[in-house]
Formats: sequence, structure tokens, C-alpha cells
Amino acid sequence: MTQPTPDWNPSASETQSKSLAEGSHLSSRRSDHSQSLSYQDSYICPVCRHGQISALTLMDAFACNFCRHIFTANLANQTVQVVDSSQPLSWRWNGRGWQSTHRDDPSLTAVVWFASIVLVLLPAGIVWLTSYLFPPLPGSLWDWFPNVWLGCTFGVHLLMVSWLLAEHYQIPIYVASRVRLRDWMGRR
Repeated sequence: MTQPTPDWNPSASETQSKSLAEGSHLSSRRSDHSQSLSYQDSYICPVCRHGQISALTLMDAFACNFCRHIFTANLANQTVQVVDSSQPLSWRWNGRGWQSTHRDDPSLTAVVWFASIVLVLLPAGIVWLTSYLFPPLPGSLWDWFPNVWLGCTFGVHLLMVSWLLAEHYQIPIYVASRVRLRDWMGRR
């Protein structure tokens, strides 16, 4: 039994490869072209930078599938704003990525940083001052304790202030790790 030989038309395969190349060129041109913000597309989340935000059904809002923040959108201005946060964070879509539109009040930022420095240095300074004014007896069993207490006081207060600053500024890596920790705790 002989098998029929397929017809091979070089002009047809050349036109097919040209159309495929043109199609990939058009799709790359579309990806280079900036797109406007719309409810039909999904975008990377401006808060966590890990999830995708997409439109909520029957609402003029977006939601992230990773950090679960909800955003209201102003399509005319190409902006989104977080509605489930105490901070009025908002971003402008430039066609390819997000740019923050929220500018902190300089006086509030100065107060936050001043309070942070005081909360870290004041308790550690008090512990250092008491260990300097009332040192332990040289060669005693508890001679090491003031230095360890000073290190623990400084470290714990620095950790608390770092957490408060990460909450205040909604740092993307902090938000992503908080979501992952919440999901991990939920699985157990």
C-alpha cells in the first residue's frame, strides 16, 4: 500500500510564516503601546506588587487577588485609591505601571520620624544611663546583664518602630509577607 505524498506549496508556507511574524510584531507593538486604565483588563497590584487587580463584578472597583485590597477607580484621571485602608493611598496609571500620587504631609512625616527616633533611643538611653550610674560589681555573676538588657531594649524597640513605619508607608514587601503569613497560618 502506498501512501499519498502531501502537496507542499512553498508559497503558502512562506505567506503563513510571514503572517505569523507580522502577528507577533503586531502583538509586540501592542505591548509597547501604553494602554489606558479600564475595567476589562487586569493590572499588577500597586500595594503588594505581587497580585493582579481586576474589576469586581457589578461594581466600579478593583480588587487584588493576593493582598485583597479594594480600590476605587477614576478612569478619567487614570487613578486608583485604596478604600479599605486608613491611609489615603492612591496611584496613577501611566500606561505601563503605577506612580504614587499620594504625597505625605511633610510635617506629619517629620513627626512620625521624630517619634520613631525617640521611641528607639529614649528607652535604650535610660537603660544605658542606669547601667552607667549603677554598674554591677566587677567580676560578679551578673556582670553581663546590663549589656544584654541594653541590646534587648534597643532591638525590641527598633523592631516595634520598624513595624509601625512599614504599616504607615505600606511597604510592598511588608504587605506581601503579611499576606503570605496570613495564608500560611490559615492552612495550618
